[in-house]
Amino acid sequence: MVQVTQVRCEYQQNPIGIGEREPRLSWKLEALAGERGVTQSAYEIQVAEDAAFGLKVWESGKVTSDQSIHVETKGLISDACKRYYYRVRVWDRNDLESDWSETSFYETGKLRGDRWQGEWITAPLSQLPADAEQAPLLRKSFALSGPVKQARIYATALGIYELELNGKRVGDSYFAPGWTSYGHILQTQTYDVTGLVAPGDNAIGAWLGNGWYKGYLAWQDQKAVYGDRLALLMELHVEYEDGGRTVIASDGSWTSAPGPIKMAELYHGETYDARDEMNGWSTAAFAETGEWRSVERIERGFDLLTPQINEPVRKIQTLKPVGWLTTPKGETVIDFGQNLVGWVKFSISGAAGSEVSISHAEVLDADGNFYTDNLRSAKQKIRYTMRGEGIETYQPRFTFQGFRYVRLEGFMTPYDPEAFEAVVLHSDMEETGSFACSNPLINQLQSNIRWGLKGNFLDVPTDCPQRDERLGWTGDAQMFVQTAAYLANVAPFFTKWLGDLATDQREDGAVPFVVPHVLDKGSYASAAWGDAAVICPWTIYACYGDKRILESQYESMASWISYIRAQGDQPYLWNTGFHFGDWLGLDAKSGDYVGATDRDLIASAFYAYSVTLMRKTAEVLGRSEDAEAYAELQERVIAAFREEFVTPGGRLSSSTQTGHVLALMFELLDGPSEKRAAKRLKELLETSKHHLTTGFVGTPYISHVLSKHGMLDDAYKLLLQQDLPSWLYPVTKGATTIWEHWDGIKEDGSFWSSEMNSFNHYAYGAIGDWLYRTVAGIQPVESAPGYKKFVVAPQPGGELTWAEGSIETMYGAVRSAWKISGEGRIELEVVVPPNATAEIRLPGAAKAADVEEGGLPLGKAAGVTITETDSGVTLEAGSGTYRFMYAYAKQGVSMATK
Repeated sequence: MVQVTQVRCEYQQNPIGIGEREPRLSWKLEALAGERGVTQSAYEIQVAEDAAFGLKVWESGKVTSDQSIHVETKGLISDACKRYYYRVRVWDRNDLESDWSETSFYETGKLRGDRWQGEWITAPLSQLPADAEQAPLLRKSFALSGPVKQARIYATALGIYELELNGKRVGDSYFAPGWTSYGHILQTQTYDVTGLVAPGDNAIGAWLGNGWYKGYLAWQDQKAVYGDRLALLMELHVEYEDGGRTVIASDGSWTSAPGPIKMAELYHGETYDARDEMNGWSTAAFAETGEWRSVERIERGFDLLTPQINEPVRKIQTLKPVGWLTTPKGETVIDFGQNLVGWVKFSISGAAGSEVSISHAEVLDADGNFYTDNLRSAKQKIRYTMRGEGIETYQPRFTFQGFRYVRLEGFMTPYDPEAFEAVVLHSDMEETGSFACSNPLINQLQSNIRWGLKGNFLDVPTDCPQRDERLGWTGDAQMFVQTAAYLANVAPFFTKWLGDLATDQREDGAVPFVVPHVLDKGSYASAAWGDAAVICPWTIYACYGDKRILESQYESMASWISYIRAQGDQPYLWNTGFHFGDWLGLDAKSGDYVGATDRDLIASAFYAYSVTLMRKTAEVLGRSEDAEAYAELQERVIAAFREEFVTPGGRLSSSTQTGHVLALMFELLDGPSEKRAAKRLKELLETSKHHLTTGFVGTPYISHVLSKHGMLDDAYKLLLQQDLPSWLYPVTKGATTIWEHWDGIKEDGSFWSSEMNSFNHYAYGAIGDWLYRTVAGIQPVESAPGYKKFVVAPQPGGELTWAEGSIETMYGAVRSAWKISGEGRIELEVVVPPNATAEIRLPGAAKAADVEEGGLPLGKAAGVTITETDSGVTLEAGSGTYRFMYAYAKQGVSMATK
């Protein structure tokens, strides 16, 4: 019998503080061991105000449908600040009814447009001037009249904040309320604090920090981009056991004082003087001194407030030192063995007033010395002054660093390795994907890709996490979004970020280079960067079946297309304006950052691609007139591309790897021209001895193009190169993340540059998409998004003897694992989750009669439909685990889908 498991609301299990009045529900099915072809034929949902379902507020009734993800609760109007319970049951294909799922719940927060009783409060200017570096503390004592049934805090800030209630930290998130386009959106958080309050005297406190709101942003020494006054907005809602209610809100009765954080900047670190700690300041027993003054109220509305959309930043893991170094300069350096993002927690003892400091770096220089030149103006330094009372333990609050190495100054010897640990912080996305193979260098590459995501998905998709930048570059995000969607559930993360992209678009549709937009007024509208407005929503839809993101982003997507159409000297080419081109392409002229590929060709190619995705989006949303208009535009743009950039003989005008890759990837050429371009690309690879000359634009696609056009061996040759430039060269140099430059560290140990040389830059990690899609063979299908149907088509090569990939989809686990034995036989294991189907293409299988499944001839396998073609053997399979074995003939041509 089928059972309902992992019931979720808006991607989350038992969420608190959501902002949807009609939330969507999703669930997975669990079948009996060995059962195949399990599907859902109907479902029923009940929503109630109580866990016993005596107070039902919405029922779907029995709905005949196989839909089990993003099921809408149309007509359910959820009230603000309220918990609702829900459960699901289903019927399988034989109309057998499941039990009800375990009872789950969701709880709404303060909804957009709601009035707040709280007021915006801040430290008075007479206490902390607007340009003060010191972080303020805010507090209030209050009394509760009886036993508490439940208590919730609803809060946000201008700046970033942490709350304490009766001396205990509230929640487990960091850098709240997160970074949004603060002029349009400011997220609010909801905290369950029932266990932190009690009858009688209580107290609440808040730390405030500059964060993205008031702190330094970008490399132009700009500060206070959004405002120069930190402020708190908060309400504590208490419900008593007897049914009574009370609200404790931020207002003029609060007090403030300068805290022990003397300086906190995301780029520069934190300075903390423990002598100025006020023990128990957030408890009711604390007696305020003259330092505490009445707060100042500031005028600011509530219209921009919305409940948190994405997962908050949390502590994810900790790492202990793997090595202690004394550098040639005599510096004491800890090696944590992994380039990471977060901070160092340490314990220390010493005399009051003694100061220690920790500096952070990604790499050591060629001589083995601590290297920070690539941080530019970012200081990444922690300073701590001791209070002199036994063992003192410290970790920062309002900063984060990108580092593998830390330099200690002022610490007394001998050092205790157990006194230091690195704390890894990033948005708490559910990890979903795994990949491994027989080549340990590729496995390290895969690890580097994952750590690139972990280090740069800290509330926004940043380009790098260490220097004075750390911005949401749109081009990097769209290049990596598909790989990210294999590694983790990034749907809420991108939903929030794309909302900011839409609000930061100009009225004419131009998309800024970075989102949130904090650069100058001219930093808009480069091809491949602005196309994130279209590519990212479509990718999230394809990977998660999330139709709502297309609906919510449709106007933004269409505006971007309209902007492009208005730019060229004719509406079907984009041949004007500034473009980053093939950024950091290695075929660039000496001293230039931009590769040799014609920028107009790149811009027009992405124009065609975005219009193609726009047509598909309109079709999905049932906008038939728009779909027809975009189909016509697509034809005209492709025709104009061919006229402008393809000679009558079929030769591409820009004879570069990237030029040919884009034309082939986006299907911009006709048959003869396509064949000629594929042939020319192979010649270019042979000329470069199978080394990349591509930059940010061409690299994500080159391997896909090769394997699609019958050049699988060439794709593997590229992958397996170990000298410059290649994906594995940094691995051979000890890299634990993806580098910004192929030659960030040269063969002789010298550096590419100090101006722009990040060692944690995920863009080139887009090769991860090819590892999952081609080596493991797991491919989503656009016509059945969210892995409702998917293709498994592994393409062994490169002397790999085994590879395996898996991804936890909205329907459950998908797995593909193959192994080639010394006897020339291949074993392929495929897992298809319930309520989903797979098209399985058996690599190197000439005839179905030669294949065994589960030890039996394939023809006797349950749950599969077999098709034989000139290309090989293809199966249509329902849910279940399948194990195929047969004599393996190496593939001569690609089996990949378009």
